[in-house]
Amino acid sequence: MKLLVLGGTEFVGRAVVEAALERGWEVTAFNRGNRQPPPDVRSLHGDRTSPDGLAALAADDTRWDAVVDTWTGAPKTVLETSRLLKDRAERYAYISTRSVYTWPWPTLGGLAEDGPVVEGAADAEATDYAANKRGGELAALEGFGVDRTLLVRAGLILGPYENVGRLPYWLTRIARGGEVLAPGPREMPVQYIDARDLADWLLGALDKGLSGPYDLAGPPGHATMGELLERCREATGSTAELCWTDPEAILAAGIEPWTELPVWAPPDGELSCVHRGDVSRALATGLTCRPVDETVADTWRWLTSIGGRVPERPGRTAPGVPADKEAAALGANLNSPSSEGISSVEPG
Repeated sequence: MKLLVLGGTEFVGRAVVEAALERGWEVTAFNRGNRQPPPDVRSLHGDRTSPDGLAALAADDTRWDAVVDTWTGAPKTVLETSRLLKDRAERYAYISTRSVYTWPWPTLGGLAEDGPVVEGAADAEATDYAANKRGGELAALEGFGVDRTLLVRAGLILGPYENVGRLPYWLTRIARGGEVLAPGPREMPVQYIDARDLADWLLGALDKGLSGPYDLAGPPGHATMGELLERCREATGSTAELCWTDPEAILAAGIEPWTELPVWAPPDGELSCVHRGDVSRALATGLTCRPVDETVADTWRWLTSIGGRVPERPGRTAPGVPADKEAAALGANLNSPSSEGISSVEPG
C-alpha cells in the first residue's frame, strides 16, 4: 500500500505514519517541514494555508492507495486538497471528531453515527472547531465521494506524542507529588482512545475499503478515572497522595471540568455524555484497545524523553487546574475525617 499522510509528524499523524511503516507500507508525508517524520518516510513540503502551498503535491506524479488528513482549520483547505488528489488516490480518510454532533448529546443511551450534526460548509474559512471539522468532512466527500471517503469521528485521544496536554498534565502533576486533587468518583468510567489504536484501526479500515462515518473511542468502561490516575502514579514512581473529591465540591470551587481537570467530566449533567458514546460500529469492524497502563506508561516514557514539556499548539491553552485553585479546593482540612466531599488515599 502507498499512503500519503497530510501532516505525519505530530500526535495522530505521527501514530498513523509509524503504524503504516510497521505494516510495510510506502509512506509519503506532506507538511511544512518544521518537524521531521520517522526515518524511511518520503517527505514533501508545503504550507496548505499559502496560495501555492500545494505546489509540491501538484508537481509530484505519485499515485497513492489512500490519503489520511488530520486538518483542523479552514474546511476550504481540505476541499482544495481533496480536489487535487481525487484522481491520484483511491481513498481519502479524514480525521474528524465527535464534536461534529449537535450539542447537547444524549446523556443516556450513548451517541452513534446517525446523530444530528452541526452546520458546516466545504468551502468555508476557519470558524469554530466543530464547524471546521464538519466542513472538512463535507470537503473530503466533495472531492472523493461517499464510497471513497472514510470519516473518523474520534473521541478523546490520548497516548504518546499528545500535543494537547491532557494526559501529560496528570502525569506531570502526579510526578510532582504532594496532595493531588483527584476528581471523583474514582470508579467513574472514562472513554478515550490511544492514538496508536486509532491508527491501527484506520489503516485496517482503509485496507478493507470501509467508508462512511465511524465514531472511534474505546468502549465505555475500558478504564475508570481511578485506574487512569493510579497508573499515572505507578508510571512516574510518585509518592503523590490522590485526594478523591466529590464532583459537587469541585464544581463549587469554580473548577472547570474537562479543561482545568482534563479527561474528567461530572458523572451527572450534560458533560457526562462524553464518556458514554456508542462505538459498536467500530468495534464490529476490528477496533481493539490496549490496556490503560500501557497508554500511560508509554506516554510518560515519551514525555520524559523530550524533557517533560508538551509541544505547544498555537492558539490553544494548555489544560490543567491552576495551583491556587487546586489548593483552595483541597482546603486546610483535607485529611480530616470530618471533611465533607474529600477522601484521602495514601500512596501504595
